[in-house]
Amino acid sequence: MKKILLMGNPNVGKSAIFTRLTGVRVITSNYPGTTVEFTRGYMNLGNEKVEIIDVPGTYTLQPTCKAEEVAVEMLKEGDIVVNVIDSTNLERNLGLTLQLLRTGISLIVVLNFWDETKHKGIDIDIKKLEDILGIPVVATNAITGEGIKNLVDRLSEARAGNYRYEDEKKWEEIGRLVAQVQTLHHRHHLFREFLADACINPVTGIPILLGVSYISFRAIRFIGEGIIVNLTGPLFEKIWGPLMTGLSNFLGAKSFIHNILIGHLIDGRIDFMQSFGLLTTGLYVEFVAILPYIFAFYLILGILEDIGYLPRMGVLLDRLMHIAGLHGMSFIPMLLGFGCKVPGVLACRTMETRKERFITATLMCMTIPCASQTAMIVALIGKYGPGGIFIVSGVLFIIWVVAGVLLRRYVSGESPEMFTEMPPYRIPYISAILKKVWMRILNFFQEAFVLVLGGILIVNLLYSLKILEMLGKFTGNFMTKLFGLPPEAIGAILVGFLRKDVAVGMLVPLNLSFKQLIISSILLTITFPCAATFSILLKELGTRDMAKSTLIMIGAAFIVGIILNTFLKF
Repeated sequence: MKKILLMGNPNVGKSAIFTRLTGVRVITSNYPGTTVEFTRGYMNLGNEKVEIIDVPGTYTLQPTCKAEEVAVEMLKEGDIVVNVIDSTNLERNLGLTLQLLRTGISLIVVLNFWDETKHKGIDIDIKKLEDILGIPVVATNAITGEGIKNLVDRLSEARAGNYRYEDEKKWEEIGRLVAQVQTLHHRHHLFREFLADACINPVTGIPILLGVSYISFRAIRFIGEGIIVNLTGPLFEKIWGPLMTGLSNFLGAKSFIHNILIGHLIDGRIDFMQSFGLLTTGLYVEFVAILPYIFAFYLILGILEDIGYLPRMGVLLDRLMHIAGLHGMSFIPMLLGFGCKVPGVLACRTMETRKERFITATLMCMTIPCASQTAMIVALIGKYGPGGIFIVSGVLFIIWVVAGVLLRRYVSGESPEMFTEMPPYRIPYISAILKKVWMRILNFFQEAFVLVLGGILIVNLLYSLKILEMLGKFTGNFMTKLFGLPPEAIGAILVGFLRKDVAVGMLVPLNLSFKQLIISSILLTITFPCAATFSILLKELGTRDMAKSTLIMIGAAFIVGIILNTFLKF
């Protein structure tokens, strides 16, 4: 099957063009030997079915990070390259185009964001650019679909170009090329350009950042909890609840199979959060406690991505990230970690050095609760008002700062400065955002569904075989003296390795005090990540660094737990 690669710099609209070409027929995969994700789908080209691959964004064919290494390796597998260019920034984008021309692969250039050239006073002579490069050039607006049909019609014309240059004179050549095909004329700034400037000025940008963060948080709560949970929760209770009650009566409340499938009855009835059966708590946690917040988080994240705000957040937070020996764009993996740490760890592949990847991944796993865990913590502590949430968030931030300073000082290696492009603000393409959300949710369930059910199963087995009770007795005095937690909390700590949200849910029937809820919530966040994240970290960091990261998390948990138990008494 013929492979068509979509290649270009980051933030040039490749994903939107990919969506236009393939629709919903998409699969997200990891490149062999790495954890860098790419997306592939299929389309009909005449009478032939072809594979379309959205390659990780790259500025060069001389890679500086794992994502760019994958892009270069995938180039060897392609039959045609569709080089997507931001037509409002022709000079920067043509650097990759000239490198692709030297490979001899069949090539077609796409000038995306064509509508914005008019707003920016840019005129590009497409025919002259075609003649100079010796390959087809088409203009598109992926958001509206303009030019996509022309792109499909001209794919068969893709060919190796005849443009040649000397390496040491590449940018000189690009300057001459741009001068031949592009002219600029005066125009007035648009409101979104004034807003873009305001967003990276610290005086105005910090208030905007705080406002965007607050609105995003409120939107996630409103969409996840106010809308979706209020729909899925009652449906689950009214439709699935009676079926499980009937199955419970049929199996008998004291049978082993009942304990596994239904769990333990609370006051003679099924409690979907506390029974811990595979078909009760297992499914309820996935579809009612987790999914609404995951959907809401990825929806808001997708909007911020497509608008073009995330790089501006990176610029504003650059100084803060320097505390941990990182630069501003390392904030992006951490932001993803608030949804699910698996994509957060995968995003660490864009960091240039081992030191950056190690610090970013470790701090994210130690101090950032995922969306589902956050939802469970809010449900547990929120009943005491905002004070408890403030304490948990504040302590985690302090841990981030202290651990970041120590890691910056004692982890060997380099941390280069941030070099990133500022894309213009754009109106988001809602259809593309929803499809991106759908793909991310599917990936989440592929990683998490079996692990949640596995965690529930293991909890039941440990409980039924009285292993949790034995561990509680063995470590009871130890846990109580150091952390002020009851012996039963050991079960939640152990299950935290499988699923953090399930572990937090296990604290519900323990009737913990306000202080104990805060300590246990923080400890579950700091200690080693869930199994899905652990496996990705192992691939990302390697065995040696993974062991170091795990020891740092466990050591920090002991120190923080003792400090909190001491000072929260007052």
